[in-house]
Amino acid sequence: MHPGNPEIDVYIGEIRLFSYARLPLGWLPADGRRLSVNHFIALFSLIGTTYGGDGEKEFALPTLESPAPGLQYCIAVGGVFPRLQD
Repeated sequence: MHPGNPEIDVYIGEIRLFSYARLPLGWLPADGRRLSVNHFIALFSLIGTTYGGDGEKEFALPTLESPAPGLQYCIAVGGVFPRLQD
């Protein structure tokens, strides 16, 4: 990762496991919460309503259980939009 910009190596929608008490900027817990389509347009364009939501006003993040105490799966809501295969 680039020391001056930690988002440079992060793809929107990427999921990582964290052990931090506080999450880095640009990440949210993968806990099934619902987000506003208008506030997270890039992430919505990638995952849509795969995990829930109405697709007009809101969509849901995946719900991923922690594999061990003190760890949590998180999804990148900021970063680089991935280049997708055709």
